[in-house]
Amino acid sequence: MTVQPLTKLSEEEKIFRDAVRDFARAEIADLVMEMDEAQKLDPSVVEKCFQMGLMGIEVEEQFGGSGSTFMTAILAIEELARVDPSVSVFVDVQNTLVNNAFRRWGNDAIQEKYLSRLSTEWVGAYALSESGSGSDAFALKTRAEDAGDHWVLNGSKLWITNGAEADVFILFATIDPDAGYRGITAFVIERTFEGFTVGKKEDKLGIRASSTCELLLEDCKVPKDNVLGQVGKGYKVAIETLNEGRIGIGAQMVGLAQGAFDAALEYMQERKQFGRPLADFQGMQFQYADLATELEAARLLVYNAARLKDAGEPFLKEAAMAKLYSSQIAEKVASQCVEFHGGVGFTKEFPAEKFYRDAKIGTIYEGTSNMQRQTIAKILKG
Repeated sequence: MTVQPLTKLSEEEKIFRDAVRDFARAEIADLVMEMDEAQKLDPSVVEKCFQMGLMGIEVEEQFGGSGSTFMTAILAIEELARVDPSVSVFVDVQNTLVNNAFRRWGNDAIQEKYLSRLSTEWVGAYALSESGSGSDAFALKTRAEDAGDHWVLNGSKLWITNGAEADVFILFATIDPDAGYRGITAFVIERTFEGFTVGKKEDKLGIRASSTCELLLEDCKVPKDNVLGQVGKGYKVAIETLNEGRIGIGAQMVGLAQGAFDAALEYMQERKQFGRPLADFQGMQFQYADLATELEAARLLVYNAARLKDAGEPFLKEAAMAKLYSSQIAEKVASQCVEFHGGVGFTKEFPAEKFYRDAKIGTIYEGTSNMQRQTIAKILKG
């Protein structure tokens, strides 16, 4: 019996991966620091992500998407993160959260209306978190009231990725605070809806080009048809979509770590001390050999979870493990790569410091590390 390694890609996957890698190096690399300093994605990058078909990877061809696999989306997220984790999470949220929620929970009319635009021109965002509901996601306070021929929403959301660029938002509110999670409902909110406003953008430590915004709803009028899934069943939309999103963040962290590692190894091969390249010293070799091993282990966890998802197999534990471990390794690799650069690693002249700043968020968003541990433990004990 021939055993195929998890990292073995089909020819089609290799071609796609290489195309995204070339795109990132040619179209994004020169803009990375400029976007980081401006705290904004360059409009040309957003436009080219659509042109490359990166904003609707799994979306069916009838809606203008590529009709590809979840694994393909994971490869794109990883390759983009090797150059810029901000662009990576921009594409990640669009595919693993927004598009997949519409594909799974949207009726025919919603899919026709929104997936067609999300694949070709519209950016999407996923709005769950609030000031008092982070890990305790269903403690949210945003309220939805039935006004007969429409819904009226009031409240606010925080830390919403893609908030500055998004045209459409999947936003969670409760129709009955006393019902707990059974009152949670997912609504489709367009940016132009009356009573809806995108508020301040956060000034962040890392992934600064990726927008993270506050959303405000003041008597926001939402059509009755803009419920995603069923009324009172929004908790299922949230949980099941975020389970997939964990794998996307895992891929982002693997790509980030690989980008930092590649830059550091190149530097160590060029930089000489005592007449020898840094990479030739045994003490350095032991360190980067360990990092490369841990990085490959993280990649295997992410690919395994993605393959299980595509196969329709249970993947919750594997997704949590992939997200937990890859975020830890990304932080470790990025930190060590700053040290590999020595003094210049602490400057903005080299990419090491940015990868280090970008890595920290991996242990926090789309489920903190402790939430991943809780999920893993719960499944293990049965």
